Amino acid sequence: MRMFSKYLTDIKDIVLMESSELFQRADAVAEENTLKVLNAMREQRISYAHFTTTSGYAYDDIGRQKLDTLYAQVFGAERALVRTQFVSGTHALAAVLFGILRPGDELLSATGAPYDTMQTVIGYTHPSRGSLKEFGVKYDEIPLREGRVDIDALRQRLSPATKIVMLQRSRGYSHRPSLRLDEIRQVCVAVKEVRPDCICFVDNCYGEFVDTEEPTQAGADIMAGSLIKNPGGGLAPTGGYIAGRSDLVELASYRLTAPGMGDELGASLAGNRLLFEGFFLAPHVVAQAVKGSVFAAGLFSRLGYRVAPLAGEPRNDVIQSIELGSAEKLIAFCRGLQAFSPVDSFAAPEPWDMPGYADQVIMAAGTFVQGASIELSADGPMRSPFSVYLQGGLTFEHAVIGIMGAAQAVLDGH
Repeated sequence: MRMFSKYLTDIKDIVLMESSELFQRADAVAEENTLKVLNAMREQRISYAHFTTTSGYAYDDIGRQKLDTLYAQVFGAERALVRTQFVSGTHALAAVLFGILRPGDELLSATGAPYDTMQTVIGYTHPSRGSLKEFGVKYDEIPLREGRVDIDALRQRLSPATKIVMLQRSRGYSHRPSLRLDEIRQVCVAVKEVRPDCICFVDNCYGEFVDTEEPTQAGADIMAGSLIKNPGGGLAPTGGYIAGRSDLVELASYRLTAPGMGDELGASLAGNRLLFEGFFLAPHVVAQAVKGSVFAAGLFSRLGYRVAPLAGEPRNDVIQSIELGSAEKLIAFCRGLQAFSPVDSFAAPEPWDMPGYADQVIMAAGTFVQGASIELSADGPMRSPFSVYLQGGLTFEHAVIGIMGAAQAVLDGH
């Protein structure tokens, strides 16, 4: 039975042929990152003993401790905090901010307005109980200039009160480019030249293993992300991580648990095997997702839609945005993708009031781990220009099939 029209299949064949060198580039990055992770696991002498579950306070949880050390080594950081107790990437990011900032300090976003859920953490644009604003933390942001960090404006805006300069690596719900590592490096150098004691903090969600370095190897003092995105490799059941300078990670750990306890507690109730194995597989899985994004860019560009980034542009995260232009097409895209999911393929996504978002959001996520965006998924806010944000794909083959399903649904108008 033919699932896709000949018109769409012919375009697919052209895009696959045109993208072969781009796919090879993604595979080369994956090979280098796999070697980096493998060598770290060998050096850390990872063994089956590190996979066991623990309970209670979990003092001396050797698996938890070894996982922290492994992440720190691979990410070029002094220390890391890797925990299933983080309920999301936003939770890990919030732990960093609340752990480091004090009343009267200023948080300065150098990448314009942050992602929707972070705005409720900050509390200025979207007031919320318990936000940084309620605790007397000041906030300001510097608009991007032609999609890039305005370094000159950043230099001028830094003040004695500026404690943290925050960079969001991913594009979030916008068409601005994701941050390149060399751009992160330039920003960190500029900040340190003006304020050597100012902390450069990177929201690294969706960016891990897309390149051969991470922000902490490019000058960032601390970064954070989610385990059900890139570094979990599709196997981590939940969680998040923080990595960076030892003293800063320690402060963040006090917000996860309690002052004086920090990273010395926290039971591995889910067992650590999936976290270790997922981290080992992550470079390969991320490459599959990157190739899926390249394919989607090529396909929908040929169908006449605005895409960002373009198929041939460098990748700095796994997200592909596609401007669909109407609510009907956004819904059709998500339903088409969901129909070719391995889990809940029969479900029909609907826009809903998702916690932490100002607009209704529609999400296609037929995933083995609920909401895991390293698995093939897509979402978007129900607001003009009705862009969908596609990410993930455990295998390139599934990414191609799912994206074809989404495209066919958009073409068919349902």
